Order: sequence, then structure tokens, then C-alpha cells
Amino acid sequence: MLRAAALCALVLTVVLAPVAAASTGAPPTPAPTTAAPPPSTGNTVKPMATICDKYCDGRDPALAQQSRQGTVTAAGSRQLSLYLDDNDDMGYAAITNSSPGDELWMDRSFDAGRSWASGSKIGDTRTPSGYPGWRTLMFNVDDWNNNGIGLLRACALPAGSSTITCTDWRRTTWNSYDRRTAAATALMEDYNNTTGLFDTTGWWNSANALTAVIDNIRVAGMGSYAYTIANTYNKNLSAQGGNFTNPYNDDTLWWGLAWVEAYDLTGDSRYLTTARFDADHVFAYWDSTCGGGVWWSSAKTYKNAIPNSLYIELNAALHNRIPGDTTYLQRAQAGWTWFRNSGMINGQNLVNDGLTSTCANNNQPTWSYNQGVPLAALTELYRATGNGSYLTQARTLADASTTSVSLNPNGILHDPGDQPGGGGADGPTFKGVYARGLSALNAALSDHPYSTYLNRQADSAYASDRNGFDQYGLVWSGPFDQSDAARQQSALDLMNAAG
Repeated sequence: MLRAAALCALVLTVVLAPVAAASTGAPPTPAPTTAAPPPSTGNTVKPMATICDKYCDGRDPALAQQSRQGTVTAAGSRQLSLYLDDNDDMGYAAITNSSPGDELWMDRSFDAGRSWASGSKIGDTRTPSGYPGWRTLMFNVDDWNNNGIGLLRACALPAGSSTITCTDWRRTTWNSYDRRTAAATALMEDYNNTTGLFDTTGWWNSANALTAVIDNIRVAGMGSYAYTIANTYNKNLSAQGGNFTNPYNDDTLWWGLAWVEAYDLTGDSRYLTTARFDADHVFAYWDSTCGGGVWWSSAKTYKNAIPNSLYIELNAALHNRIPGDTTYLQRAQAGWTWFRNSGMINGQNLVNDGLTSTCANNNQPTWSYNQGVPLAALTELYRATGNGSYLTQARTLADASTTSVSLNPNGILHDPGDQPGGGGADGPTFKGVYARGLSALNAALSDHPYSTYLNRQADSAYASDRNGFDQYGLVWSGPFDQSDAARQQSALDLMNAAG
């Protein structure tokens, strides 16, 4: 629960669990001139709930060690600004060219700006007579005691007007000190602590989002969001079919791979046990139809690329983590032999979606994730066996997908049909999966041949497909269209891959 205002004085020096931004050495931006001290309690409405982190809500802006103008907009003839204190993870609103009675406040959101909490008008205050500018007190961006990852915006209602104006949402650089950590924090704004999943996206996409967060902990060294691992596991172990299974084998395998990542990071054996359960569950769907391979779902109507490449990757990964194993290695090797000979890899060394009822390549789109997962699978097989032919085969596939004009118009990865506002429920996840698989292969190759490609994708997305608070859209070449957890997961996978 949020702490009551009465407790503020007792917790003024609580240390934030997450890490602060690295200091830039730049001088703080001066607070706007108000010709008055900060608002008094007589002009301020207390918020419905008070958050206490390093400091409690209601701190004097004059005490800010660093202050910068995060965003600004016009409110009639007034200038409305949101100021941020990166050192203390707090912010305040300010208005200049103000008139008596101008109302000023902030909104605070813990769900990526879709709604706002802790009182709809935190720090509500009005400009007194005789002052050309005014400001609120300072309020926390985040609620670390309750794992709340927040955003602030400044709002104003000029005296005599019925039109409310608000700035765009922004946050401090706390846990957002480079493009990787900023992308992770923006994704965590969509994490639902109650369900243990990511709002605005689906079940299997949440497995990929969790994987991206775990990878970020590994590559960025920021452990602030490690709590999501146990929370997601505990909240969902009995969901769907139990042990992260459901009727769709690719869903089950995505979760199995997420738990391998969790095991690698934490060493907690229960995650590896669940990954084994998931692999064994899907193995029951391997049969002789089309000469082998696992079915996409329990309905047994389609044999296709994604569950089979995931099956290879998960089984090889389990072998690499279970001393003395032979079973999972045999399954992974058999899986790759079947996949390579199935006909799903076309003459351009790109992977189509699956097989027809007569076991021929169905010539459906070459989705990016169907190109990426085999790269990760072959890399795991190489680690399992030391057989360099697996890397050679992976490199052939990677060369094809990174140079394909249809997949990379103007050099930027683009799934078939990608357009602003599109992608449906599944498509936004695809490109991130590709970047993750290509990165795994790139790291295993001594010459790291795909670093330039990955950096080009990341640079493009960062420059052209990102809003002011580090949410990313669907099309990495831009423009930014909209945000959701799947789009953000893909961007985080990309930033993790590029560094």
C-alpha cells in the first residue's frame, strides 16, 4: 500500500532500490522565476496518496540538486513546463506569464500514460495575485516501494478558461540512463504486478517481453527489474494448461525459453524444471507426418517453422545446462535434421511459414522471427556439440536475411505488411525475436559480422521510431505510430542486441 502523508518525515532518506542516472556534469537548469517562495499549503491541495521514495511527495523545488526542463507547451498565452530532477527521481510543474487564479497541477501514471493515479491532480495549486509565474511542489516519478514505474505530465487551467492544457508525459533518467535501460524502463511501465504479465499484449508476447527484460539485466547490468521473474512465475504457474503450457506449442516453447533465461540469471532450479516440463510436453507432438517435426497445436492441423525452430533451440539449451544429458541433444539434432530437409527453407535461404497438407513449402510470408529463431537454435547446437557446421549453416541463413531487399527495404528490417498502426496482436513481437537470434549468432562468431547491421537497426529505431519518453512503435524506419508492450519488447530486444 502507498504510505500515508503522515509517514513522510520518517522516510526522507529512503534509498531508491534502482540505480540512478550517471551524472552528466552539466549544471542544473534554474527553476523558473516566481518572485515568490514555493506554493504554501494554503494554495496547495494534498494528493490523494503520498509516495515516499528517496524523498516524500511535496518536496520544495528549491532543494532540487538537478533540475531540467523535460517538456514544454503553450497554455493560451502562458508557458507550461514540466521540470525533472534526475538526481532525486522527482518532478514539478511550472507556469510563466501567469495570471491570478491560473490552476496548475501534475498527473502521474503507472501504466505508460494510459491512466493516472495517486490523485488526478497532484500538487494542485493556483497562482496568487501579484506573481508572474508559479510552480507546484515536487512529486516522485516512481513508486519503488510498490514497483510502480511512472511518468509525469504538467497540466494547467488558465483563469477564466474551460480548456485544460497538459504537456506530454516524461520521466527522469532514473533507470533510463542509456537507450537500453530507457527501453527496459518503458517496457516495465506496461508490466502488471497483479497479473505478472504485460498489459496491452498477449500470453506468448509476455514470455518474450520477460525474456527481453532478463536479457537487459544481463547486458546492461541493471538489476532493478529482477523482481518480475519470480512474480511472473508465481502468478502464472497454474495458468492456462499449467506449467506454462497451452494448446499452442509455440506458446509453450516461448515460455520454456524464458525460464531457461531466468535459470541462467538466477540459478533457481525450479525455472529449469519448468523449461524441461515444457520441452517434454511439446515432444509428445512429434510424429511421422511429413517425416517428423512437431505440430503447431494440439489440433494437429499444421506443421510450421516457428514451433519447430523453438523446439530445436529449447532442447539444445536444456542439453547445455543439464550435465550428462543425451535425450535433449538427440531431440535437438533430430529436429534440425528434419527442419533443414523439410522444404520450409526456400531457394533464397529464407524460411517460409510452414508446410501444406501435402508437406510442401506453403510459400507463406518470410516473417522475420522465422529467420531469427533458427539462428539461436543453431548457435545452441554448436555450443552443445562443438560442430562448426552448425555455425556455417546459421551464417548462410543470416547472410540471406540481413541482405534480403524484401526484408530490409532501405537497409532497415521490415516485416511483410508492416505499416504504422498495423502488425496486429502478434506481428509487433517478430522483429525483436529476429534481433535476439541474430545477436546470439553474432556473439558466437569470432568476427562478429552482424554488429554493423544490428547497430544500423538500433540507430534508425532510436532516431525515427521513438517518442519523448522512450516508447517505440512498429516500424523501425519510422514514423512512431503507437505504443504497446509487444512493440516495446521488440525495441528492447534490438537495443540489447546492439549495445
